[in-house]
Amino acid sequence: MSRHSPTPAFWSALLFSSLLFLQGCSLLPLQDDHARADTAAQDAFTLVVLAPPAIRPTLERHLDLQRFRTQPDLQPRELTRLLSAADDDARQLLATLGYFSPTLTVDLAPAAPGSTATPTITLRVEPGPQTQVVEAEVEFAGAPPSDAPTRRQHARIRNGWLLPPGQPFTQTGWDNAKNQGLRQLQTRRHPTARIADSRADIDADQQQARLAVTYDPGPLVHFGPLRVEGSQRYDPDGARRLARLPTGAEYDEAQLLDAQLRLASSGYYDAVFLTLDTEGTDPLAAPVVAQVREAPLQKLVSGVGLSTDSGARLSLDHTHNRLPGIGWRALSKLALDRNTKRLGTDWMALPNEGGWRWFSGAQLQRETTGDYEVNSTRLRAGRSQSTDHIDRNYALQFDTARSQGVNAPPSSAALSAQFGWTGRYFNSPTAPTRGYGVAWELGVGTTLRPQRDPFVRLLARWLHYQPLGRVEAAQGPARQSRLAWRAEAGAVLARGGAQLPVTQLFLTGGDTTVRGYGYRAIGARTDNGQLFGGRYLAVGSAEWQRPIVWKGEMTDWESTLFVDAGAVADQPGDLHARVGVGAGLRWRSPVGPVQADLAWGVQAKELRLHLRLGFSF
Repeated sequence: MSRHSPTPAFWSALLFSSLLFLQGCSLLPLQDDHARADTAAQDAFTLVVLAPPAIRPTLERHLDLQRFRTQPDLQPRELTRLLSAADDDARQLLATLGYFSPTLTVDLAPAAPGSTATPTITLRVEPGPQTQVVEAEVEFAGAPPSDAPTRRQHARIRNGWLLPPGQPFTQTGWDNAKNQGLRQLQTRRHPTARIADSRADIDADQQQARLAVTYDPGPLVHFGPLRVEGSQRYDPDGARRLARLPTGAEYDEAQLLDAQLRLASSGYYDAVFLTLDTEGTDPLAAPVVAQVREAPLQKLVSGVGLSTDSGARLSLDHTHNRLPGIGWRALSKLALDRNTKRLGTDWMALPNEGGWRWFSGAQLQRETTGDYEVNSTRLRAGRSQSTDHIDRNYALQFDTARSQGVNAPPSSAALSAQFGWTGRYFNSPTAPTRGYGVAWELGVGTTLRPQRDPFVRLLARWLHYQPLGRVEAAQGPARQSRLAWRAEAGAVLARGGAQLPVTQLFLTGGDTTVRGYGYRAIGARTDNGQLFGGRYLAVGSAEWQRPIVWKGEMTDWESTLFVDAGAVADQPGDLHARVGVGAGLRWRSPVGPVQADLAWGVQAKELRLHLRLGFSF
């Protein structure tokens, strides 16, 4: 008899629907500013702007008249002064939008005698033709570059200029174009670059703008040695190996930030800030200063959590950053939830100059796997390496598993050599929107009991973000929508009667695999319907992610539509997909993406809410 029970979904669905309703409110028409003013009893006057839709919001938001509209004690003399200044104020605002010869009319309609209504100021605007860019010169101070990398960098800045001929001129566009070119220099190779000269010549009669900017790149800068300040407890040389700063390479702000992130996430420091020292130093070896605040030698952290896959979760984590005698770092953890009770410890050395480090680990676990309670142990030791995009590891691993339950598989043990490779090529390590990741694992070993049988275990994963069209907002930058493609496949190759530890078999389902199904609820089944892990795994997913615009502004929220499918079996021909479809929300929080998905399991006929924090691959 299967002990699987569906998760109640009514309240989860109600909560999720409420979130979608709030996002849908953005489709309701917005009340105009002058309509709101009509209903505000404390306003000194009503302002009505009659102008084309493209410019009216700017005038309504930034006219000086708006600052005085809510002052009920505004004197007639002051109102007359404001009316006199309104024409110049409006012309300055229109000039920032590229309109240099507008026709303006400002009228004041006093309130009727004895009426409680307020006077009405009407600004009528005929902006005239918008000024167009007819010429844009981008130059660089100094002699023409003789090296190919500099010529390519200059060409990218010229080709990517944001305000080319044919585009309408605006002050914001002009500022953004100049600053983007400067940022391209400052973030790669020339951190001390500056704008040497810039000018925008406006011909108001011909509605033409001629632009010119000259950048002074300054010297070409290379990374020098990393200098650690604030280090007392931990070896500064270890910090340099953890940071993996490419000393001698050309300056790249992204590499500097990556090194800072590696140090901050290493666990040895509570705060890390990296800066490039360009004052009075050799630009071909500019030192990088790492200001650090060290983490305590030992730390004990307790935690509680909640997951739609495994219910309430309690955890206790202990960190020892420098074990006596060997100097390794030890991370020990006790974790308890509805499905799993786990006690484990992982020890790891500091990396060497090549980035390789030794590690070892031990784990005791009691887990609900399919329809069985499995008591397992794992001992593991090996080496690992992390580079900018690639992680590698190899290890020797010993597994034991003892299952409890009706018709449970026999106890088993196995010894295997494990190899792993992961490549991450995303535009962001914590909240990617484009790029891809691929990973594979290979295990070769033999069972030790009840008898010896060789086996091979293979697992491959793939994730790809494919950009789609841009989502535009009336205010703020546009953002890209995208498709997220995900696939996972695995196989255990062994003699048909080999008794493998259940921890080496496959199960799927849950927040990160097939939504609409419980955590690891998809597996192979015996004749009496009991769920257990299988030797073959196939999972695929497609998800459409689209930024949400709220009140004309781009938000940190996204909507999603997805379809997941996954199957587990003991024979490839027995793989039958379980499908989940649904919709969700994503929030780009400061600590990583937060996702909430409401999914319908087609075969299970269940509705489930899936919650998740952070990104991992």
